Formats: sequence, structure tokens, C-alpha cells
Amino acid sequence: MTHVAVIDIGKTNAKLALVDRETLTEIAVVTRPNVVRPGPPWPHFDLAGHWDFLKTSLAHFHRAHGVDAISITAHGASIVLLGADGGLAAPMLDYEHPGPDDAADTYAAIRPDFVATGSPKLAGGLNVGAQLHWMFAQDPDLRDRAAQIVTYPQYWAYLLTGVTATDVTSLGCHTDLWLPHEGRFSDLTRTLGIADKLAPVHAPADTLGHLTPAVAQETGMPVTTPVTCGVHDSNASLLPHLLSRTAPFSVVSTGTWIITMTIGGAPVALDAGRDTLMNVSAKGDPVPSARFMGGREFESICPNPAADQTDTALNTVLTEQIMLHPAFAPDTGPFKGQLGGWVGGTQPVDENVIQIAASFYCAMVTSVCLDLTGHRGDIVLEGPFSANRAYATMLAAVTGSPVVAVAGRTGTSVGAALLVDGPTYEQPAHDPIVPARVPDALADYAARWRDQVGLLAAQGTS
Repeated sequence: MTHVAVIDIGKTNAKLALVDRETLTEIAVVTRPNVVRPGPPWPHFDLAGHWDFLKTSLAHFHRAHGVDAISITAHGASIVLLGADGGLAAPMLDYEHPGPDDAADTYAAIRPDFVATGSPKLAGGLNVGAQLHWMFAQDPDLRDRAAQIVTYPQYWAYLLTGVTATDVTSLGCHTDLWLPHEGRFSDLTRTLGIADKLAPVHAPADTLGHLTPAVAQETGMPVTTPVTCGVHDSNASLLPHLLSRTAPFSVVSTGTWIITMTIGGAPVALDAGRDTLMNVSAKGDPVPSARFMGGREFESICPNPAADQTDTALNTVLTEQIMLHPAFAPDTGPFKGQLGGWVGGTQPVDENVIQIAASFYCAMVTSVCLDLTGHRGDIVLEGPFSANRAYATMLAAVTGSPVVAVAGRTGTSVGAALLVDGPTYEQPAHDPIVPARVPDALADYAARWRDQVGLLAAQGTS
């Protein structure tokens, strides 16, 4: 039996999951809020606090169960600049900080074309190139202080092993620094003066090294414990299905972000204005993708996101056609720039009704993302929304595709665990939600929503 400790740093929470590599079940999960500190010099994450949490949790997992290997996954749009002494050259910028927007005009003059990078122009620091451009302007000495630059999963690998790296999936997450069809860095790395500072590129499944003596002593784990390079979190969710499914299909990775990734879909021209992008899979292949902050929107709409999905509430939503128009995180997603609200302007009082309407809304926007990536075949749900029955059923109704909800407390830990000992996987059987079994009332609701949103877009109103 192999126990893999998976470091999983999401935008909302930092997690450590212990996965049985043979059964691909999670033995234990601990979390810590991923709080953004205000600065100076800019809003940033508590990397030191996460590191203490991870070391303490690794020690606990090893005492209780034994840890045989460590794998890593983390959110995208993030890099870490290391100084010559191996410490931080500067705090890691929160990608939601609007600061880089102040330099948008000068950055636009140097950023590569979307057709080459598959990386759309995004708000704030969601483009890593924009982060670096702005940070270097704010702190003119930073470029010289930065001895090496690592992508975010590899920062944790570096702390564990002392080995610096970048990985193809993180570089391929709308950084502007990578050419996914060519598998190499873009010219922006030279323009920014960082070409010689970026750590070597590795595949996510590469074993970077083993624990340093200091980490081994603090955690009680042997120095021979291997550590994989690591993977961008959405691509961790995609990996099990790349290994076990036959194209065409799409994976919907859910959490703070809802991200659709389409394999073997219809040919499409990605629309940079609607938050589509070209991800890079753990195998190094381009993957047409689209996304919106569905988890963030869902929580902003619902006074009680865990409210019961009762039949009474469902009937109320369908009978009264209670629905929402996009968007509630208007800086991202296929409806960027639109301000969302309740149809008719009146919010329901019943929290169960609100929860179902919000679930339907997220399913509708997900369906638009799937359209934009050329979806065909089954839809596989990963992450927290896989347990949301109203979301999954409406997604089947609006797309006309079978929806397979994959259970799990995190949508990424199993994928990251598969990086250990070489990626192999057999998909267990799941009972899909088949469109033919979905009530006609849901399809009618979906058709009305899409008609209304299409009309709003044509009118240029919100």
C-alpha cells in the first residue's frame, strides 16, 4: 500500500489530503483558510503560515498512517520569486489585486498574441506576465533580487526538496509566458528580462527529488520520501479522465472557479473576450478551456449555500421561473462586464429556493463555457459541485449530454496522487445523469434562460 500526501493549495483553502494510491480513496483531509494579507508591498498570501501548517500536518499523517510519497497541486495564475539566499524575493501577489490594471496599456504593448499563447487578457494579475510587469515597476530592484522564478506547485516542491522547477500545466494557465502549441516559452520572457531566471521546465509526474534533512527531521518522515514536480489544480482534475476515458468528453472542475476542459471536441476558435483559454494537460497537450468564478458566485448569491434541495423548492423555482442573469463576478467568465441579478429584480426569501436557483444559474453558465470549447460526449463533474444534484441535473438538461458526477472531498487530490509511480488509472463505474430521464420542465427552464441571456447580449444590456 502506498500513501500519498497531496498538498492542494486552492484559492479559498490550503489542504493536505492523504490518498491511498491503490484504492484512490482519501484517508484524511485537513484544511486551512487561504487568507490574503493586505501588504505591504501588495496583497499577498501567507506562505509561511501554509508551510507551518503543511509540515505539522505531514508529521501527523506520517505518525497516524505513514506517508510514502508527496505530490502537489495548486491554483494557477501564480508564481514565486526567490532571492539568491533561497528565500522570497518578494511576497507572492494575490492575482485578484487590481494593481496590474494600472499598467494595462503599457503591458498590452508587449504581451504576445492570444492566437499564439491561448492566454486571454484578464483582469488584475490573472496573467502572470502582467503581474511581473507591474511588480517590477512598483519595485525597480525586484528583477535583480529575483535569482529564480518558480510556478506555484513547484514552490512547495522546492521547500520540500531544495530543487527549483516550473511545470507545463502551470505555465500553460494564462500566464502569457508559454506557447502551448509549440511547448516553449514565449518571447515575453525575454522582454521582461526573466528568461534566465525561470526554473527548468518539468512534466508534472517527474520526481524532483527527496526530502531535505531539515524537512525530514521536522516531520519525522524519511529523507528518502519522493516528491513529484506537481500540477495545476484543474489539470489534476483532468488527469484521471485523460488516462481512462475515450474522447470526446469534457471535464468540469469545480471550486472557487468552475473550469470546463474539452478533449476531442468540435473545432472552435477560442474567444479571448469570453474568458476562454488554452490550458496545457499533464501530458503536455493543449486543451480548449473556459471558466468563470462559479463557486464564488454561488456563495455570493446564497445566504445558506448548504440549504436543502427540497422538492417543494424545486417545484417553486420551475413553476414560477425563478432565475438569475449573469454575472456575479463580472471581471471573469463568458459574461464579463455584465452585472447579474434576479429576473424581475426581486430576490426570493426562501433559502432553499435561492439555493436551487443559484445551482441552476451555475449550470447554465457552465453550459455556455462548454459551448465555447466545442464540447461533445459525456460531461464529468469534479469537485464540490459534483455533489450538487440540482446543478448536475440541470447541466444534463441544458446540454443534452450525460453527466457523470465523480464523488470526492476534493476534485484534485486523486489526480495529483496519480502522478506518483507513473500515471495509470482505471475509471470506476459511475451512474450518469442521462438527459432522457430529466424532466421536461428543466429543459424548458433552460431554454428560456438561454433565450433571455442571448437577448440581453444582443441588446448590450445587463
